[in-house]
Amino acid sequence: MNTKLTILLAAGLFLAVGTQAQGRFDNRRDINHDRMEVRHDRMEIRHDRRDVRYDRNDLRHDRRDFYRDRRDLRYDRRNRHCF
Repeated sequence: MNTKLTILLAAGLFLAVGTQAQGRFDNRRDINHDRMEVRHDRMEIRHDRRDVRYDRNDLRHDRRDFYRDRRDLRYDRRNRHCF
């Protein structure tokens, strides 16, 4: 009877430790998954900021070209008699 009790107690402890370890593994996996999501989101934000910067530069260049063309047109209208 004593050996059966010892075996049952050992099996119970083994199951308890095993489920506890499984819980830790699940938590660790969840934490690593969340870290990867945060890392991925930061990377997307970095790329979005870069794209916005490029778009802003393109708009600035387009605006500069537009103002230059407008200035040239105004100059041509004022100096039409020179042609």
